[in-house]
Amino acid sequence: MKQTLNVWEMTLSRLDSTISVLDLKPGVIKYLREPRRVLEVAVPVKMDSGDIDIFKGYRVQHNTNRGPAKGGIRYHQDVTLDEIKALAMLMTWKCSLVNIPFGGAKGGVVVDPGRISKKELENLTRRYTYEIINFIGPEKDIPAPDVGTNAQVMAWIMDTYSMAKGYMVPGVVTGKPIELGGSQGREEATSRGVVYTLLSALKVLGIDATNLTVAVQGFGNVGSHAAKILYDLGFKIIALCDVTGAIYNKKGIDPYKLSDFIKTGSLVNYPEAEKFDPTKFFETKCDIIIPAALENQITAENAPSVKARIIAEAANAPTTPDADPILKDSNIFVIPDILCNSGGVTVSYFEWVQGNDAYFWSKRKVNLQLRDIMENAFYEVYDFSIKRKLDMRSSALALAVSRVAEAMKLRGIYP
Repeated sequence: MKQTLNVWEMTLSRLDSTISVLDLKPGVIKYLREPRRVLEVAVPVKMDSGDIDIFKGYRVQHNTNRGPAKGGIRYHQDVTLDEIKALAMLMTWKCSLVNIPFGGAKGGVVVDPGRISKKELENLTRRYTYEIINFIGPEKDIPAPDVGTNAQVMAWIMDTYSMAKGYMVPGVVTGKPIELGGSQGREEATSRGVVYTLLSALKVLGIDATNLTVAVQGFGNVGSHAAKILYDLGFKIIALCDVTGAIYNKKGIDPYKLSDFIKTGSLVNYPEAEKFDPTKFFETKCDIIIPAALENQITAENAPSVKARIIAEAANAPTTPDADPILKDSNIFVIPDILCNSGGVTVSYFEWVQGNDAYFWSKRKVNLQLRDIMENAFYEVYDFSIKRKLDMRSSALALAVSRVAEAMKLRGIYP
């Protein structure tokens, strides 16, 4: 049986295959493959019971040649160092691809946030911040929300960092509450980026957007907002999936009604749709599939069963390398993750700029600026793919890597 690549090996595999189309020297390749800094910390937390528990935390800075490191903090029971390293590298390529002046980073704590109290969550966040405090800052590494974290967690990080500095430092994180210097439009930014790239894909493919059907895997922040935005644009959401299961209705599912329902119930028990086997989710006959959950969801095993015309990767690394050629042979157009889901980091950049200037934009301005950047990035990738006869993933990665490599060569190696 073929061994499944972990997400770090998968990310390196994709990088190596992309480097083959670029004229890079061996030393540059070695430089790009290695994270610049890997930090592992033990996070002691006083629990509600009075006992002390120890959680393992990480912060990885992959590359800072184009600017300060940027990347979210993930709270999840399955967090590993390899996962954090891979996501930090993906952040480097993502920031490069949309041409914002950041490098890539990622953080994580091995914890199930649903199994601890709010007070324990705050204690964990503040102690984790203390453990990494010398490695973060508005000029060197700026965290943001990710799986299992939110605006409140960012507020605790900002407050802890600010107390240590002796003055308020809003630029140390993005994804903060609006009241503390957060940006309008940040919560749904990743989802809007997904939609903007999807609409651009429909244009270049000559597909009429009328009555297109969509299946969304994941109904968290990204998946739910993407479903709502597409629903408002007239797309028909026919299948949805989360950790509780999968639901289907060929006549369409109203994601607003579903969101209201799951405040007290679960997605799989939604009365206006029928349940089906979530392992068969990617077999759903539809025009567009949006994987908006975790890594390694579309594999060599289920890729032959995908019936969609377009896959818009709202999640990070949802498709394994061995699935890519299968999707290509099936003539499925893939909008790769480092392009498709880069709306979040783009608006994080806007928030960082606003915080540094102490001048805040309207939601309309944020969304218009986001649209311009996402559309421009899409067409750069698409044009490159046509010119070099590459698939969209290879094209996106080649463009991103070449920009980082060029920055590295221009700066040189000190001393």
